[in-house]
Amino acid sequence: MSSLILGSHMSIEGGFYRAVERAAEAGCNCLQLFTAPPRQFAAHIIDEEAVTPGESQSNRALQNLVQPGNQFQEALQRCHISHPLSHASYLINLGSPDANLRQKGIQATLSELDRAAMLGIPNVVLHPGAYTSSTIETGLTLVCDSLDYIFERSAHTPTRILLENTAGQGTTLGSKIDELGFILKRVPQVERLGVCIDTCHAFAAGYDLSCAAGLENLLSEIQRHIGLEQIIALHLNDSKKECGSRVDRHEHIGHGRIGLDGFRLILNDTRLNSIPMYLETEKGTHDGEDWDVINLRTLRSLV
Repeated sequence: MSSLILGSHMSIEGGFYRAVERAAEAGCNCLQLFTAPPRQFAAHIIDEEAVTPGESQSNRALQNLVQPGNQFQEALQRCHISHPLSHASYLINLGSPDANLRQKGIQATLSELDRAAMLGIPNVVLHPGAYTSSTIETGLTLVCDSLDYIFERSAHTPTRILLENTAGQGTTLGSKIDELGFILKRVPQVERLGVCIDTCHAFAAGYDLSCAAGLENLLSEIQRHIGLEQIIALHLNDSKKECGSRVDRHEHIGHGRIGLDGFRLILNDTRLNSIPMYLETEKGTHDGEDWDVINLRTLRSLV
């Protein structure tokens, strides 16, 4: 049996513990989730109903989450799911030259770190942001300054931020590995930082993961600018668009431009195959079978 740690992003509808149960039903052994609506600057979403159904909502629920008996942690143990991962809001832009928008992103990130810590989730995935009307250098510097501020004000929690590489659409930062390296080298609290590599984003940004040479190029850049030990999570997504398109469109495993051969290379590379891997492919069914089940089976068959 494969020793890969494979999972998927799951809905928290009905309670955080339900995301764990959905992951187990699909055959996952890790999972990713949103702790708040991904397209809102929500202060917090955690309430008693979401974690312990049947009890009234109260601020006390936020404190109860750290207790050993909370349903989310119990579900993880009961369902044998490890490496829970949360994904921060898509609206957060720590590199924005707009001070008000940047401050909203900072506050949203601080709230996300608190929610993750309360649930016992050790890592939060965050897109670096976009430089919009400024420059790449200015945008990256603002991201570093924002993260420094965030870490200074969240010293009470060890929750780590995993910067995710991007596809390179528009003025987004982080499509090149050296841009992620710039941030990691300049933020003092580097122990609170890591990286999540998304296969679709890397492919769209020009790293041809459909072949061995392309994967080796990506890993060489990671080693040179970041260090392979800083890769804490992988998002496994095929790509609807061609290599270098700079268009972020996820596809089911083997149905896109990376293809089965590309994922076979990734899954069998000893530098990567001990890292938790999470699907972010479209939900639904195919011929009456859940797509998560199909994608996980496909991935395991490639080992």
